[in-house]
Amino acid sequence: MSGWAVFHFAYLQNAVLAGLLGGAACAVVGVFVVTMHLSFLGVGIAHAAFAGALFSLLVGAPPLVGALLFGLVTAASVGPLADRAEFGPDTATGILFSLMMGLAFLFLGLTPGAKTEALGLFWGSILTLTRGDVLVLAAVAGALAAFLILFYKEIQAVVCHRQVAQAVGIPAAAVTYGILLMTGLVIACALPGVGGLLVYTLVINPAAAAHQLTWRFRSMLLLAAAFGVLSCWTGLALSWMFNLPAGAVIVLVSTAVFAAAAVFSPKRKAARWTEKNAAA
Repeated sequence: MSGWAVFHFAYLQNAVLAGLLGGAACAVVGVFVVTMHLSFLGVGIAHAAFAGALFSLLVGAPPLVGALLFGLVTAASVGPLADRAEFGPDTATGILFSLMMGLAFLFLGLTPGAKTEALGLFWGSILTLTRGDVLVLAAVAGALAAFLILFYKEIQAVVCHRQVAQAVGIPAAAVTYGILLMTGLVIACALPGVGGLLVYTLVINPAAAAHQLTWRFRSMLLLAAAFGVLSCWTGLALSWMFNLPAGAVIVLVSTAVFAAAAVFSPKRKAARWTEKNAAA
């Protein structure tokens, strides 16, 4: 079977829609993470969501419930922990990451049976998502879009210059916590499709690629979203044609997109020009 006929299958329709919604949402929150130099945050929240999903399996609850709970609690804890302990967000994320890794292995060890479903959460499978999963992603993508539309100026100010934003009266802490919570929400909901091991790369790679190509925040958001969707759809097509794991191929495509952006980056060329002139 070839061409458009493959989309007669409901599971492929769900996968394509999930790639559109999840790819765009992950990439947009990735712009926040990359611009604020919090790349490790994506790793920490992804593993927290994975630990939460395993906990839900252990107690017989839907995995998404635990993923959301643990992901949001971790995201909400990073800011206050960093502020009160007077060290950077990466240190706070590292502390929470180690805790969540320990819990994930504990829950995995306590899970009875063959652990097939638990390992499925680890690797993810966008081809097994249901229409309900897609609706959840749609709701999350809509919430992220509303957050951006309502607070775009405040988000841009905090992401680019937090100290300046705070100095002019913008509630920088509240906006930062909002960004962290949206990041946790998106990563937790994308977990079943991409997997706990790989989801943070879908957050980082498209955003990092966009960061290579533009200085404008709005353009960065749009490019990152486009790269996220491109990675998901291209990865799906390749996995279908060559019978490969979809999540892994999506991540490899997103890495290739970043590599191409880095090669053709105007920022890279500008840096070389500056170094050349400084040396002269």
